[in-house]
Amino acid sequence: MNRRKAISRIAAIGLGAAMTGAAYKWWSLSKKPELDYLRQNTALLAALSGTIIPSGDTPGANEARVAPFIIRMVADCTPRKEQNTFISGLRDVQAHCRHAFGKPYEACNPTDQTATLAHFEEKGRPYHGLAGKVESRLTGRSFFTILKDYTVYGYCTSEPGATKGLAYLYIPGSYNGCTSLQPGQKSWATS
Repeated sequence: MNRRKAISRIAAIGLGAAMTGAAYKWWSLSKKPELDYLRQNTALLAALSGTIIPSGDTPGANEARVAPFIIRMVADCTPRKEQNTFISGLRDVQAHCRHAFGKPYEACNPTDQTATLAHFEEKGRPYHGLAGKVESRLTGRSFFTILKDYTVYGYCTSEPGATKGLAYLYIPGSYNGCTSLQPGQKSWATS
């Protein structure tokens, strides 16, 4: 066998492997999402959202019942690619926690939960520049980005979040478009 044939065969094998990987990624993003798995993991979603917005002086995400909101948003208002990314991310969170800590995410202590979310936040960061735009267009938002967006949106639009977590005036009176916040003042729930 001469060198030219060997190089062409190695290139063909490499190209075939790359195309197989790309085809598998496309299939995993475009298949029918397993929404039953999503609905069965309400406790996991409650723990994840509770780590993002914990309760303290104000009610947290669990008091605002954000987990059912996330399930509804993913099932009804999210594109198929991102649904599959989110469900795959839930599986990855559980696998990561079982591997790293020997227990599911819900049973981990707050430090381990925060470390797990930091790991997935770093893992979900897009590339910079053109490569990041192409990746975002092809695969959609990352698991952590979807989780964080829906947690914050669900919290800020819930009654406990809007009335106790944010500043809220039921009858705001006149509109003042440019006003300064006082030190320690909460953000406004109404615009």
